[in-house]
Amino acid sequence: MNAAITTEIKIGVLMGSSSDWDTMQHAVAILQEFGIAHEARVVSAHRMPDEMFIYAEAAASRGLQAIIAGAGGAAHLPGMLAAKTAVPVLGVPVPSKHLQGVDSLHSIVQMPKGIPVATFAIGAAGAANAALFAVAMLANNNALLRTQLDDYRRRQTEQAKAMALPDLQAITKPAAGRI
Repeated sequence: MNAAITTEIKIGVLMGSSSDWDTMQHAVAILQEFGIAHEARVVSAHRMPDEMFIYAEAAASRGLQAIIAGAGGAAHLPGMLAAKTAVPVLGVPVPSKHLQGVDSLHSIVQMPKGIPVATFAIGAAGAANAALFAVAMLANNNALLRTQLDDYRRRQTEQAKAMALPDLQAITKPAAGRI
């Protein structure tokens, strides 16, 4: 794969803290696999609000096509970015120590009407799916990327079809006289 569509950064991957990298690295890995030019940064909504606003306000003029924003706890980063830019924001709830990311999910998904944030699953799966969603958005206008995405999904299907379970007959066969 990895046929970069351009060297111009298309996707911003932001997180509220370096501790969110454990989750957000899964988004970056997908973008790298598809050769999508991207950047990854820590931009905290609570500790760096001015920098967050500057980033959001400049996103469209910089040519960003989407921002994948991961945050834990109060998780205001995706919503505040969406409030300041028309560039699509894809929110990823990062698991938290005490509530396992449910608090983050609620913070990101409950946006007021008019300020949309596309919200994904909690954790690594959500980060990967947010990146795949961004790839799909870009693929609408890029035939090479569309082919790469179709190939990726075809390989997923082949891998799923090739999955085998252990011999369940020995496990599920009832002992003589027992139901």
